Amino acid sequence: MGLTKVSNSEELVQEANKEALFTALVKQLNKDLHLANIPYTFENDRYVPEFLVEFGRMLYDLIQHKFDEYLNLLYIVDVPEHQIKNIKETDLERLVPQVAFLILKREWQKVWYKNRY
Repeated sequence: MGLTKVSNSEELVQEANKEALFTALVKQLNKDLHLANIPYTFENDRYVPEFLVEFGRMLYDLIQHKFDEYLNLLYIVDVPEHQIKNIKETDLERLVPQVAFLILKREWQKVWYKNRY
């Protein structure tokens, strides 16, 4: 599948799993979390649905209580600003999965390219 065929976080993480790059994806996310000064570390061996739930909870907490850290994470991960602005959702419950996908998609790009080239 590579970079173009995934349409949500679950598909993306499953693709990373299939390509044996889930651990690298989680390592990249952890690295960027630490660069953004967010004291959170995900375990590499988490089952995919558990990882996505935990990641969503962390993002929800950042958006609700630590907005500056959330913005810093988007900057460190290098999520394009226009993609965030294109999210029309105002309900936090529906916004978080969309933001999670954008973050994971960008992290996946980094990992996928490092693995290929």
